[in-house]
Amino acid sequence: MGIEHSFQPTICSWISLFLALLLIFGQCTLAQIRYSVPEEVRDGTVVGNVAKDLGLDVASLSDRQFRVAPGAKESIFEVNPDNGALFVHGRIDREQLCQGSGTCLMELKVLVENPLEVHYLVVEITDVNDHAPRFPKTNQTFEIGEQTLSGKRFQLHPAHDPDAGINSIRTYTLSANEHFEINIRQSDLGKIPFLELKKPLDREQSSKHSLLLTAVDGGKPPKSGTLNITINVLDINDNRPAFTQEVYHITVKENLERGNVIFKLNATDADEGINGEIEYSLGETLTQDVYLTFELNRVTGEIVTKGSIDFEKTEHYELDAEASDKGAPPLTGECRVIIKIIDVNDNSPEIDMTSLSNTVSEDSKRGTVISLISITDKDSGVNGKIIAHITNNVPFELKPSYKENTYSVVTKDFLDREQVFNYDITIKATDCGEPPLSTTKTLSIQILDVNDNSPQFEQNLLYFYIVENNVAGTSLFSVTAADKDKNENADVSYSIARTGQEKDVALFLNVNAENGQITALKSFDFETLKSFQFQVVASDSGTPSLSSNVTVHVFILDQNDNAPVILYPVSSNASAEGVEEIPRNVNAGYLVTKVRAYDADIGYNGWLLFSLQGVTDHSLFGLDRYTGQIRTLRSFTETDEAQHKLVILVKDNGNVSLSATATVLVKVVEPSEAFAASDVKSSTKDAEDTNVTFYLMITLASVSALFVISIIVLIAMQCSKSSTDYTSKYLQDTNYDGTLCHSIQYRSGDKRYMLVGPRMSVGSTIVPGSQANTLVLPDRRRPSEEVRDELKTIILTWFFV
Repeated sequence: MGIEHSFQPTICSWISLFLALLLIFGQCTLAQIRYSVPEEVRDGTVVGNVAKDLGLDVASLSDRQFRVAPGAKESIFEVNPDNGALFVHGRIDREQLCQGSGTCLMELKVLVENPLEVHYLVVEITDVNDHAPRFPKTNQTFEIGEQTLSGKRFQLHPAHDPDAGINSIRTYTLSANEHFEINIRQSDLGKIPFLELKKPLDREQSSKHSLLLTAVDGGKPPKSGTLNITINVLDINDNRPAFTQEVYHITVKENLERGNVIFKLNATDADEGINGEIEYSLGETLTQDVYLTFELNRVTGEIVTKGSIDFEKTEHYELDAEASDKGAPPLTGECRVIIKIIDVNDNSPEIDMTSLSNTVSEDSKRGTVISLISITDKDSGVNGKIIAHITNNVPFELKPSYKENTYSVVTKDFLDREQVFNYDITIKATDCGEPPLSTTKTLSIQILDVNDNSPQFEQNLLYFYIVENNVAGTSLFSVTAADKDKNENADVSYSIARTGQEKDVALFLNVNAENGQITALKSFDFETLKSFQFQVVASDSGTPSLSSNVTVHVFILDQNDNAPVILYPVSSNASAEGVEEIPRNVNAGYLVTKVRAYDADIGYNGWLLFSLQGVTDHSLFGLDRYTGQIRTLRSFTETDEAQHKLVILVKDNGNVSLSATATVLVKVVEPSEAFAASDVKSSTKDAEDTNVTFYLMITLASVSALFVISIIVLIAMQCSKSSTDYTSKYLQDTNYDGTLCHSIQYRSGDKRYMLVGPRMSVGSTIVPGSQANTLVLPDRRRPSEEVRDELKTIILTWFFV
């Protein structure tokens, strides 16, 4: 910081003021000192020593109240009364204190009293580079036509820098480019930048230019600000359409259909808008044949066939094409299109077929001739060379003859009419032209049948179920065999194989030779015969005749054709009547007697239920509907009658139930009489028991015989069991609990069936159509386990019986 001393002579006013102050205060000194300090210095920075420069005694400054006269700007500076130094007492911003770029001076008054002295100080605030140049906008856009001449100037936004002197804007610079440069005009307001065009613009090369203008001040280091300049180049029609080639050579095959695009011209115009829109046209000096054969799309430039193209008529065409833009005036470009026509193979081969026969026997040998074929082609040379073959996979082939393009169709493999009865042989003849043309022709051959297949049944073993008591002479079921041959070779007739034995069941059967309907000549009884088997033979009518047979297993299903038989009570005259005497003093629940009955049927048909049809006193006696036991319901009283008649109805559970009745006379006697009567009754009972024992022995013998038969049948079926395990097994099971019932189990395939009595198996299902007496039992056992379990069941059943 420098100090400048300046003593200036005063005018009369200053002299008058000095004299006045001298008279009033005693002494007054006029002096002016100049200091300089840069802006933005820190608080406490010493500007200068005023006391020293004014020659004041530093020791008396405090007593003399050494200070700066108060004011708005003077508050920025203060003096130190201890050492007389002038220092900064606030933030100094030159641009805020002094508007403009001139010298910034601040006048201060320093007062000293006793005696009063006023000293004037001038402090110059020097500028520092604390502001960068700044443009009023960050972007500026110009639209300049490409026809604008060089030297055209465009004014730019000037930048502003609050700093002064060397720190203010010194220059403008423009980013590197080949079309523009920067010019600066000096004015009272500062430097004004101009953008000057030094090279004409070309929109086709670049439609947009982006420049960067930089304003730089003179500070150290210098600061700068930028302005983005965008130049949009406006188009004019200064470019003519141009084709990619002056001459185009294209090739087109003859016989091309009308409307096909053979070539597409492409011209480009570097201009934009309507100046770049192109229309195509053919020249006006072409021959009429060209206009009739081709046309040019004005918009797309596609050359389209308009008429027929024939190589034999014209081998090539020459077209002059033009492309014009829509500018004002329009500009035009030209080109020539030379079209070469290529000859094509436009004649297909022709196939002439001479068929010896359209049928062949399926037992024909290989090499049998079926037909003769000759092939011709109107073309010549390579286009007339022919290659022929059979296209589909058939057991036939073409065999060349000694004469060119002559063939014979012969068999190459064995034929089987049952697999394929008709062949469509497709013969294809192709020439060697480019592209090759071909012709196909189909020869249909029918395969004649020979008797080489015997009739076949669907299964080796057939199983049928019939209901007993069938009407003799009615159809039971039918068997069917199919023969893959046709006509008389597939005409199947049926017959039953006879064994010649007297007890052969097949003697009671008849088969319809035409449809395989099996008819029974007698009625079957389930209680007598439960199953049988026979063989049916199917023969065709071919020469020689072929045949096959099938084993038919027939199972007879039970019907409810037997009424219950009362085993007890039975009187001497064989009527179902009995007399029972009971003491009068018996309690409730006393067993009076037990009605026993038997039904020859099985399953539900043999399941017997008991009910009271008539009773003298319903409050005295009760009947168990399953066991037939008659018990007292209460004790006897004096008022009860001495004799009671009970009528018991026994019926089975068939669809149409059958029944029988038994009568029991219950006599109520005194206890003493009952004991006496028991002795007499015992003898009678022995005789009745003898009868019952006789019946039981017959039943036991029957069951034993059925057991032995079941074992034999079971073993025989297991030995003849097929791979499908489609067998049937029987088991007779007799339960005796007041009712003699039968149950039969048999198996068919993977299902096990049971004709059950009173107690059904849990988890079983009723077989539809079995009159609700056949159950299907779930079975997941292995075959060996099934045989073992069935044998066990038979043994247990026999044991319990």
